[in-house]
Amino acid sequence: MIDQQPIGRSPRSNPITYLKAFDDVRALFGSLPEARRNGLGPAHFSFNTSGGRCEYCLGTGYEKLEMYFFEDLYATCDRCNGHRFNPHVLSVRYRGKNIHEVLNLTVDDAQAFFSGTTRLTRKLWLLSSIGLGYLRLGQSATTLSGGEAQRLKIAAELKDTSARDLLYILDEPTTGLHLDDIRKLIAVLGKLVDAGNTVVVVEHNLDVIKCADWIVDLGPEGGDDGGRLVAQGTPEQVVQVPESHTGRFLKPLLGKTG
Repeated sequence: MIDQQPIGRSPRSNPITYLKAFDDVRALFGSLPEARRNGLGPAHFSFNTSGGRCEYCLGTGYEKLEMYFFEDLYATCDRCNGHRFNPHVLSVRYRGKNIHEVLNLTVDDAQAFFSGTTRLTRKLWLLSSIGLGYLRLGQSATTLSGGEAQRLKIAAELKDTSARDLLYILDEPTTGLHLDDIRKLIAVLGKLVDAGNTVVVVEHNLDVIKCADWIVDLGPEGGDDGGRLVAQGTPEQVVQVPESHTGRFLKPLLGKTG
């Protein structure tokens, strides 16, 4: 069930930690000659463990100010200035950028920046392919919308190329999406099907419905007047059912008349 629940409730969670891509970034920085000279390994480039993170803010980049009668406030850490790591880690640079600057890259920019690192760029490409190229690598999971969280979960499924014979259920995945993002979403769902899986989508968007292999149209109305099977079949078959509201609105999109 790929729903729109948050991928994490902690600011430490972000798109590349969810896809396990941060492991590749840390391994890359830990392998640099400058890092090895300073005795730094991949673990030092994590803000979740001690050693390389700023210990004053524990790698969060901010200080939590507890307010007794109001919501808690968050202020930028005055020790690391929000950079989350200690100076030794921040002094190590890959192609001119330190780990903090890399985490501030958008997914699209990071693809070009990390060109040549196949495993990492493939994970970043997955995010771009589902319309999330504008997200920043280190963007907190708590700032993501439900639709963005859902698409991240889809990307995580696509990452596992060995997955077969799975049933995916999505509830209204087009909510809040731009038309171009819907087009990308349909292409991604097609990849899940091409890989040998079944995708069931609860949806009202006609652009998605017209691409379905099989439609199950429930109705004829909503609420107490709905819930009955009105029509089922391919889009071309459903448009031939007079009682189907979906078929009536779908007909022009399929180029049908009459």
